[in-house]
Amino acid sequence: MIQRMIGRMIQDMIRRGRFITLEGIEGTGKSTHLAMIHDILVATGIQVMVTREPGGTALGEALRQIVLDPDYKGMSADAELLIMFAARAEHLSSLIRPQLALGNWVLCDRFTDATYAYQGGGRGVPLERIAALEDWAQGSLRPDLTLILDAPPAQALARTRKRGRAADRFEQEDLIFFQRVREAYLLRAREYPERYRVVDASRELNEVQSELRYLIHDLAATI
Repeated sequence: MIQRMIGRMIQDMIRRGRFITLEGIEGTGKSTHLAMIHDILVATGIQVMVTREPGGTALGEALRQIVLDPDYKGMSADAELLIMFAARAEHLSSLIRPQLALGNWVLCDRFTDATYAYQGGGRGVPLERIAALEDWAQGSLRPDLTLILDAPPAQALARTRKRGRAADRFEQEDLIFFQRVREAYLLRAREYPERYRVVDASRELNEVQSELRYLIHDLAATI
């Protein structure tokens, strides 16, 4: 009986998909690079689900509209934090965990690292408060690989202004806010180097994507 239990555990580990997250401030090209990574994985025969945070579910998308709405510019940092984790809890339950359990890969535009960066670094929410919610919502689940697309905030924000649409609640923040967010991302990468890869997103598109291809092929080779 014990042997059967161990066998099931091993099979579950083999079947579990990989969880990749893309992080970075606005204007670092996450959407473009996400599409490329998706195409690479599909070309290698991997079943992959692309999603985003906040969002990914009907409830998550509704909460996303609230948290990005400029009409709620005065929202408290604690309210913002709890909205993020409410959306994340639903996301994990309804999409991320089921997909990983099926052996599929999940490719997510932002995850909890964004909370540490935006609500922690940007808003000044105590990191231990974020960590407590992370443990509650996620248990032991963490991404297998987190790609941080890094660029100087002034350069990245200049790119966002070329999009030709109204800025959302976060995009309306000042340069100092995004400098704090960037520093929080880089601190996470220094503290947990086994999971993070920092990619210089200030370079030309082909250079950035060449590095991303290498990193994704390296991870795909482990299956």
